[in-house]
Amino acid sequence: MNNFLVFSGSATRYLTEKICASLGVPMGKINFTKFSDGEFGVSYEESIRGRDIFIVQSTFPNADNLMELLLMIDAAKRASARTINAVIPYFGWARQDRKDRPRVAIGAKLVADMLTVAGIDRIITMDLHADQEQGFFDCPVDHLYASSVLLPYVQSLNLENIVIAAPDMGSSKRASTYSKYLQCPLVLCNKTRERANQVSSMQIIGEVDGANVVIVDDMVDTAGTITMAANIMMENGAKSVRAIASHCVMSGPASERINASALEEMVFTDSIPYDFSKSSKVHQISIADLIAETIRRVQSNESISSQYLI
Repeated sequence: MNNFLVFSGSATRYLTEKICASLGVPMGKINFTKFSDGEFGVSYEESIRGRDIFIVQSTFPNADNLMELLLMIDAAKRASARTINAVIPYFGWARQDRKDRPRVAIGAKLVADMLTVAGIDRIITMDLHADQEQGFFDCPVDHLYASSVLLPYVQSLNLENIVIAAPDMGSSKRASTYSKYLQCPLVLCNKTRERANQVSSMQIIGEVDGANVVIVDDMVDTAGTITMAANIMMENGAKSVRAIASHCVMSGPASERINASALEEMVFTDSIPYDFSKSSKVHQISIADLIAETIRRVQSNESISSQYLI
């Protein structure tokens, strides 16, 4: 356990500090240099020769976060680190996991290849958009689930007549798992889109009258789907509607939509930082202890499966 170091990319320092505090270790020393043309470089400020390195960096937009992670991996490889473990709480480009129309890229596979070629020995990530994306990597993948922290929060609310809802069919498997664990009904939303990030219509499949509804999703981007679902459920007699999701992408008008919606609260993990001045309805639950325990178990060659609730 004394032969590993934890380093942070510039975008995820807030989370890495909490991970290191949970592990009881200091954060590794690294320097980021920026040039006037926008190019940047990284350098480790302590010896990492023969050490096991854990690099924490979510790859949410912009692309600089991914490039920074790649440079950190390459620098660690050239500095003779024994193993390089990429801890990516939010894996960007995960929605581009297949060719859903002609002449498009499979961005998730491309990013996985870039990380593999850069030199990672292992990836630790959480709630990939599609579970099968683990197969995009030619190295071990420890795939964590936000349910480990989100489910206890839902249980702590002690809601009566609780109903779990999926905002679209793509989230139905995740929502079904939550409803089975909580032994409560499941409601589905069927939506149609005019184009990406724009929902044209939605229908509810199931009964929400008098229920306290919890909408479950893996990420919220522009919040169009989740706020439309919440508003429709309230119109159909729901007593309250709140939402939980793994990743707080929250781009464009997302915060304004959350504020104007029927949602009582929107709860995320802290895989992506959020400016709370934009919405008082948004809350985050930290995954620092979950990731710290995973790092400890990886380093001591213990099973991590016991961390999973579902």
